[in-house]
Amino acid sequence: MGMCPSELQHLVIRPTLEYLGEHSLAAQTLLMATAAMESELGFHLKSDQSLGLGVYQISPRSHQYVWNQYLAKDPDMASKVRGLASQHEFLMSPHHELATNLRYATAIAWMMYKRKGKTLPAVDDIQGMAKFWRRHFHSRPQASVDTFIERYNRLIIQNNLAA
Repeated sequence: MGMCPSELQHLVIRPTLEYLGEHSLAAQTLLMATAAMESELGFHLKSDQSLGLGVYQISPRSHQYVWNQYLAKDPDMASKVRGLASQHEFLMSPHHELATNLRYATAIAWMMYKRKGKTLPAVDDIQGMAKFWRRHFHSRPQASVDTFIERYNRLIIQNNLAA
């Protein structure tokens, strides 16, 4: 396993969502489960740069899309998200921030969900969370709802971190 789940939840995900004014237990759970699914909570930070980087395995293409098609239309939120990025590194290699800056990567992952404008499933509806992730975050054919649920149970529930 990569990171300590409780530390990821309490030191990264929750404070990032609170900073963005977006905290809810459902959002927190969805991001924890997304990190569990995409990178096994940080065990893999780079699959292939074209596929994804960081704990959420966000592709450079998706990263750019979030900025150009979503955050560009919300300057206040864009400013908050940009405030989480490194001052110099972001300008030289913005996609690298996805692998090295947990709070920034968390904000971008949340924006990937938020831009869809859909209501999140209930915090205890892991099947619904898995389907939500599959539909709105990771739609590649190899994405598996069953694997999402298995990793959530193994990496989060077994560590007593469910919401």
